Amino acid sequence: MTDHEGFPVNAAYGFARFLTELTEHARCRNMAVVFDESLSQSFRNEIYTPYKANREPAPENLKRQFSLCRRFAEAAGLACFSHPRYEADDVIATLARLHRAADQPVTIVTGDKDLAQVLSKGDVWWDFSRKLEHDTDGVKEKFGVYPNQIADYLGLVGDAVDNIPGVPGIGPKKAAGILSEYSNLDSVYENLHRLLDLPIRGAKTLGATLAENKEIAYLSRQLATVEYEIDIADPDITRSAPEHRALEEVIDLMGGRGRGLADRLRHSYTQI
Repeated sequence: MTDHEGFPVNAAYGFARFLTELTEHARCRNMAVVFDESLSQSFRNEIYTPYKANREPAPENLKRQFSLCRRFAEAAGLACFSHPRYEADDVIATLARLHRAADQPVTIVTGDKDLAQVLSKGDVWWDFSRKLEHDTDGVKEKFGVYPNQIADYLGLVGDAVDNIPGVPGIGPKKAAGILSEYSNLDSVYENLHRLLDLPIRGAKTLGATLAENKEIAYLSRQLATVEYEIDIADPDITRSAPEHRALEEVIDLMGGRGRGLADRLRHSYTQI
């Protein structure tokens, strides 16, 4: 798919179609879209230079489409957020905290396990594309740990996607087994001498491995922990009516792709 000048627009159109389907399915009054603008310059890079350094820069043909995605979301009447120093995960976590404080349960639409740590009772982690929804107990069933243990879990296993090292030799099952007995990293390190009694393969050497990699474990947990205290000037996420002219403009920029999406967005707004 290309625009009138021959530039690719397939990613922008895919995003627009996804967002339209989401609004039709969710039918909720409050919704926000959070974008990343600090993929290589977040505060985590100050803590650990290799953080996400393994990722290839986005191709120019894709970068051109990012602005189209945001313009479409804004024209659809959705609140949009980003931050130059914090990642989208941190903005989402902060918005979740603010709205949960107002007694509003939160649904986080993502396939990223990192954001499972944001969930509290009544919240939902929703992998929309795979049609999977998990509450706090569902997160435990899926990952072997509860939401409030996800950062500790990633401190142990690391995350190759984000270049978070983790402790060598500790995989998901072993980490879940450790955290089922000792609820967080601090408790694990207070009980290293007892780990050999755990019914886990290689338990006899766990204590030594963790002791040797203590600094790495805590660094990894720090990198994996989302930030809940970002200063957001206006955290309102109330949906507005789609803007007809703005939608038509962004659809024109996408080479006319998605004319029917505008009508669907307007219709879904009348259903909330």
